[in-house]
Amino acid sequence: MMTAAPLSAQYAGPAILSRGEAPAALSLPEIRFRPYAEASGTYEQGLAGVSINEQGQLVAGHSFGMGLIWGVGGIHSWRHTKVGLDYRGSLLHYAQHQGFDSVDQALLISLTHQFTPHLSFDLRESAGLTARDFGQRGLRDTVPFDPSTTYVPTTDYFDNRTIFSTSTAMLQWQKTARLSFDLGGDAFVVRRRSSALFGSTGLTAHGDTEYRLSRRSTIGANYTFLHFTYGGYQGGTDAHGAALVYSVRLNRTTEFSGYAGGYRIESKFLQTTPLDPVIAVLLGIPGTTQIVHRINYTPNLGARFSRIYSTGMFFLSAGHSVKPGNGVFATSTASTVLTGYSYTGLRRWSFGASVGYERADSLGVLSGAYSDSQQGMQISRQVASHFHVIAMYSARQYSSPTYANYSRHVTDARIGIGYSPGEIPLRIW
Repeated sequence: MMTAAPLSAQYAGPAILSRGEAPAALSLPEIRFRPYAEASGTYEQGLAGVSINEQGQLVAGHSFGMGLIWGVGGIHSWRHTKVGLDYRGSLLHYAQHQGFDSVDQALLISLTHQFTPHLSFDLRESAGLTARDFGQRGLRDTVPFDPSTTYVPTTDYFDNRTIFSTSTAMLQWQKTARLSFDLGGDAFVVRRRSSALFGSTGLTAHGDTEYRLSRRSTIGANYTFLHFTYGGYQGGTDAHGAALVYSVRLNRTTEFSGYAGGYRIESKFLQTTPLDPVIAVLLGIPGTTQIVHRINYTPNLGARFSRIYSTGMFFLSAGHSVKPGNGVFATSTASTVLTGYSYTGLRRWSFGASVGYERADSLGVLSGAYSDSQQGMQISRQVASHFHVIAMYSARQYSSPTYANYSRHVTDARIGIGYSPGEIPLRIW
């Protein structure tokens, strides 16, 4: 690991969560690009496919299996440009349920270019091809943005092939040492293999102004416009949001950033309503189509506390926002909590743990509440030059107070051997 000089931007205050920025302390070191690979044995309980068996129940199962995981991550800086990368892939084979075999890919990449001391441009990409959540929610120490602020599908109920991409472009103007402006937009797309699940497409536009009160604190205000559409549904959602922003650096490695405001959400969908059999015969049509038009107001909230150590990282984030749903439910308002901790302070050991919870309320044609909670931990120990023993365990629970059958408990255990060149213990990715 080596330290690189920062880009020549004048703003050096705390990270601004509403701009999607990762904690500022993460962007200080330059991390050499480091590949890794892992071969492991796995056992997973709670596999769920988008189909039903002969008894009319959802296909589910448990199985031992084998897996390969590989990837590369790092940061490199030039005089005016910085690139961050976090890529990983996996190949999973299940002994008892080969229909759940999958090849997964996930990519986070960022590019920051400083045109002048006052003008910079950011490009960010979150993309993947996965059969299930591939650990895209937590902070990464090799990309300068927070993946949880992007439109990555992380609450999908089924083990189903999903392709997704979120592209973000942002232009920042540092007018003075204290005053800055940001203008940007996002485009995202989610496509699911099963015809029973719908995909989503969205565009967002956002802008803000931030004023640095002191060396440690910044205040500001932002505006966001969201537009969601869905494959399989005729209609979509528009939302307008505004919030006040506050960020503070408590010390060199500890930060808090948050925002508070509200959203106005307008949804329009076409809904087919079946007619009484007598009326259907009389008119010669099975049903009638009507427009479902809803206007809702919901809080626009977000907060994150982070502390970066030379030996690891801790963060705790929470928020309430508008999301495009999970393939079963469409536009939803969602409350989330996520925390994670990683540690690489011992000579041969590294450790990571995370806990997350999300509760959402659907505003689409299919309304109702649904939730997803997950916990996971991973540990590695170096046993020889560049080789590590790795163990992992995770658990996940899907539930809904509205739909009793929307219940699924998933556990995943893995142990294997990993390879990654470098002098420090294997990073918990």
